[in-house]
Amino acid sequence: MTELTGAVWRTSSRSNDQGLCVEVATNVVAAHGVVGVRDSKDPQGPALAVSPPGWTAFVAAIRGDAFRR
Repeated sequence: MTELTGAVWRTSSRSNDQGLCVEVATNVVAAHGVVGVRDSKDPQGPALAVSPPGWTAFVAAIRGDAFRR
């Protein structure tokens, strides 16, 4: 399990008032080698620890509409 203590979370600019909220912590990359991702509605709940290359690929896929229904 990756420790995310000290993570500084920021809410995605794409989050909205319909409860679709994601927070990202990139400051833990240097300390732990991961990007933290969590649901902003449940900050004490589980968080994902994603590798920086994995996060970059995920963001690129979103920007390329890879997940559009």
